[in-house]
Amino acid sequence: MKRIAILAVAFALVLAACNGNSDATTTVPSGTDDTPPPAAMGDLLQTVIDRGSVICGVNEAVPGFGYTDADGNFSGFDIDYCRAVAAAVFGDAEAVTYRALTAQQRFTALQSGEIDVLIRNTTFTASRDGREGATFLTTTFYDGQGMMVRSDSGITSIDDMANLSVCVLSGTTTELNLAARFGDTPFTPLTFDNNDQLQAAFVAGQCDGWTSDKSQLAGVRTNFPESEGGPEALTILDETFSKEPLGPVVADGDSQWAQVVNWVVLATIQGEEWGLTSANVKDYDGDNNEIRRFLGLEVTTDEGTAVFDPGLGLPTDFAVQVISQVGNYGEIFDRNVGPSTPLGLQRGFNAQWTDGGLLYAPPYR
Repeated sequence: MKRIAILAVAFALVLAACNGNSDATTTVPSGTDDTPPPAAMGDLLQTVIDRGSVICGVNEAVPGFGYTDADGNFSGFDIDYCRAVAAAVFGDAEAVTYRALTAQQRFTALQSGEIDVLIRNTTFTASRDGREGATFLTTTFYDGQGMMVRSDSGITSIDDMANLSVCVLSGTTTELNLAARFGDTPFTPLTFDNNDQLQAAFVAGQCDGWTSDKSQLAGVRTNFPESEGGPEALTILDETFSKEPLGPVVADGDSQWAQVVNWVVLATIQGEEWGLTSANVKDYDGDNNEIRRFLGLEVTTDEGTAVFDPGLGLPTDFAVQVISQVGNYGEIFDRNVGPSTPLGLQRGFNAQWTDGGLLYAPPYR
């Protein structure tokens, strides 16, 4: 009778788990037919190596970060970090398969094993870290939420937007931040699944404002249709009303793969701190043992001469491959979103710690 009672309780718990509601972000299957089966826990690095490419979940509609051109080619800051992972694992930055995902699809794709890593302007939050089966890694871009309006609207601050409508992507942190910023001030949020839908509504005059991460707004602004007045028709308000740390995300349960992706990011940061660039990294022949260890070169100590292997599962020269093929952090930033690009972003918080920013890599030893 005791065993029967235990079985009955267990069966009830199973039914409750199957029928219970979840507070996790709503997601939509991407519907791809060639999704690989999820790797066994702890085996993803070998699965990726055997497959011959990294499957990277990305955005395709944000100029400067994740964008596709008319020929279907991906480019941007986040895309370069996908390429950096491939360079580290394979010595080939082009060994990447890109999966364009909406905000609602991204965590389902990660949990199901459809992608190996998510590098898609995704904000690191406590609930995502706790509920989505996700492990957030080193932040690649420190951002904040802002508001964009038409330049001729007469709106100069968010406080001017009482009783107006604001376009926002669904399934994002921006919805909660928007509500918190307006507080008791009445406004109408209009939610959309993707940027194309949102932009169409904005152009049609359904929204008085467009809210998102400021970097994303800057990207959208540079690509705003000339028929609608081009970039000059839009103004991004000065106020920043949230913290949005963006960076790579991997599924929980595989610490080795998390370490691989994490140290790829850290290698770009450390490379910039030491002045190692895509042009000079392969030619380094100095005697700085810290740099020599980092580059997989022989280091001579009292115990003899050897190449340092930190046990990450990567080739000892992975940093050389990343920096020579993709660049250090500064090169990636400047090429995609920096002052000389249409986005024209300054480093700000995304500067090295030695320059007052937040970029800081742990010792490679």
